[in-house]
Amino acid sequence: MALTIKRLTKAQVPQWDEYLKKNMSSIYHDSRWIHLVKKVFGHDSFHIIALDSGNVVGVLPLVQLKSLLFGNFMVSMPYFNYGGIIADNDEIILQILKFANGLSNQLACSHIELRFDSQQQLELPVRIDKVTMLLDLPDNADALWQAIGTKRRAQVKRPIREGVEFITGGLELLGEFYDVFSKNMRDLGTPVYGKNFFKEILVAFPDNAYIAVVRLNGKAVGTGFLMGNAGVLEIPWASTLKKYNRLGINMYMYWNILKFAIEHEFKTFDFGRSSKDAGTLKFKKQWGSVEKQLYWYYSMDEDKPMPSLNPNNRKYSAAISAWKKMPVFLTKIIGPGLVKNLP
Repeated sequence: MALTIKRLTKAQVPQWDEYLKKNMSSIYHDSRWIHLVKKVFGHDSFHIIALDSGNVVGVLPLVQLKSLLFGNFMVSMPYFNYGGIIADNDEIILQILKFANGLSNQLACSHIELRFDSQQQLELPVRIDKVTMLLDLPDNADALWQAIGTKRRAQVKRPIREGVEFITGGLELLGEFYDVFSKNMRDLGTPVYGKNFFKEILVAFPDNAYIAVVRLNGKAVGTGFLMGNAGVLEIPWASTLKKYNRLGINMYMYWNILKFAIEHEFKTFDFGRSSKDAGTLKFKKQWGSVEKQLYWYYSMDEDKPMPSLNPNNRKYSAAISAWKKMPVFLTKIIGPGLVKNLP
């Protein structure tokens, strides 16, 4: 094997994407994220490609996040659940990692975070406190309707009596999605992404990205942002307005999203990641979904603790509490500048 490992060049992008079509990969490995992440967040990508006699045998999408507040590090891939190394064999994975470590050292990064959905043969510290929830979808919605049981069917029907409607689309629904999303994120005490992030995803992935909206009396009260790829429909972001939760908007919305997935011939629905002790886990399980362990590996100095840039970290509790009290319009101004450096 004449293995060559290097940073991806513009000329090699078609090879990169062709390799992904032939291998198990997430949509977050796609080369379109390089331009999107740079345009929206200003981050540099250092995507790594492994070649054997000119043929692609491995890839690693890598983005550098650098700020005074959160530090200087690299992630594969930030903002999403997946994005670790894909390669023809374990030896190539190790060689790609070695190259990535050299690059990380040159950039004075504190660590590299690699997000896998399966266990790897890597002698690295690993976080296993996160899972994603997957539901195998039947061939028709009637079968799922029967499978969810009487209680959940009644919960889905409850908002219908109030006159709700469910619609799906793209850019034309962005305003409604972002209005609900930004309010929900404020209530959770979490900085919100800028609206342009979602716009650029919809523009870059017109055949993969969708918005779902639940309206009550013409007003958006629940929304979801969906990403579809290789037979899997994922919901990275979902929100409902807290004041309407008593109506069961969430149940109605998720049922219709699952129905949408079946009608569009997706085979699996990915409810997104949760901490193992999170309350959201129970909600996702009730639909029949099962846990799939996530493995986030950290390449870093042995004497350092694993980083913990997440809302469960106690040192952020005061900031979260203060954020919940902010006016929504202010969170839209301040939030994007903060969250762009949170992986």
